Amino acid sequence: MLTDEIRKARHKLVLDHFQDEVRQDWDDVLSTFPHPHYELIPTMQVHDGDTAVRGYYHDSRVAFPDQDHEIIAFRHSDDAVIAEFWLLGTHRGPLGAIPPTGSRFRVRMTAYFIFDTDENGDENLVCERIYFDSLTMLKQLIGGLNMRNPKNWLLAAQCLKGLVAMSGDKPDPTLVDTTPPAFAD
Repeated sequence: MLTDEIRKARHKLVLDHFQDEVRQDWDDVLSTFPHPHYELIPTMQVHDGDTAVRGYYHDSRVAFPDQDHEIIAFRHSDDAVIAEFWLLGTHRGPLGAIPPTGSRFRVRMTAYFIFDTDENGDENLVCERIYFDSLTMLKQLIGGLNMRNPKNWLLAAQCLKGLVAMSGDKPDPTLVDTTPPAFAD
């Protein structure tokens, strides 16, 4: 059962995690996990372990160096803090195969910060699982191009080519090969 003390400790950890991400203090962000693990549901990607998560941080901040958030709400469950927030930033570098458009985005997201208790009874953040509508983000990034300006036509074509190239990425099997829970009568 979730106690008030555990709820407050989790809440603080998640707030610290968010603040450290905005400051781009990756050592502090990673210290919130015993083993860093991110699951990005819209792209079906998993970043597991220190090196993979640091790579994710690097790539996302190359694409959006000013990435920030506006928290909407926190909700608590027995094993998670669910954060609802706006993610925002400016597309200044490549996002995978999509070249930078210079457009701003603001996308509503949900992140599940999943906790587990270890053998010593300590609470640990074991996963950040992120959900968002990638089409909303892409519409803002590509839709921000002024198509009346012929200089942007080539960039728009490169963005579409990048989207097509990324659409062939295989999903992480841990996100696809799931087992339904067994519910008690």
